[in-house]
Amino acid sequence: MAPEQILLDRPRLPSTPPPLDWLTLADAFEAACLLRCTPLPAATGARRPVPHHRPAIVEFNREETAQRFRQLLGRLDVPVDHEVTVGGLRRRYELHRLSVPPAHRPAYARVLEAGWRQGRRELLGGPFPGASTARRVWRPRLAAAAWRAALLAGGRHVRRHILGVRLTDRELAAVLVRGAALLEVPALLRPGTGCFLVCVADGPDRERILHSAALEPARAAEPA
Repeated sequence: MAPEQILLDRPRLPSTPPPLDWLTLADAFEAACLLRCTPLPAATGARRPVPHHRPAIVEFNREETAQRFRQLLGRLDVPVDHEVTVGGLRRRYELHRLSVPPAHRPAYARVLEAGWRQGRRELLGGPFPGASTARRVWRPRLAAAAWRAALLAGGRHVRRHILGVRLTDRELAAVLVRGAALLEVPALLRPGTGCFLVCVADGPDRERILHSAALEPARAAEPA
């Protein structure tokens, strides 16, 4: 009986959470990409840093970006408080601060963590021999979601001959390069001082990226 008792007493490893469905994955992945484009807000006091891909408080300097992040969290059943601060003298600016209430932060962190991990794997892990129809349809949609987030929240770098975004996140830069390939657009990754520049050529390549990353009509969140 002793060996059986030892076996029964052995602690179980935590189970792997089930994968997100495609609709939830697309929203969670795009929200995670938005956060990876955005620096952490200035902290007050001595606090432990929050992982940069899922902070509970995030600041955007564009209303369009803040509204998109809020829309995505609403579709993920995560409430968010939205505050707007106006500053500047000659040149006025708006700062949009969004914060997740403390009671919802664990669920928020889990879904964005899962969304980033699963979405990154889908884009960087291919090709998938014998992929299902759903996977063939949704992988380009995930690629478009990553580019949409980067164009909304990254440092847009536009020149006559290229469309590019500046990022500090190496993993997101790799996702954009692979995502562009899934959208049938060649992209270049150029390291810079403290950042990475991901760019596509002007003309048909630029238009294809912009068309793919255009905001779709809002999908209403499910009623609580």
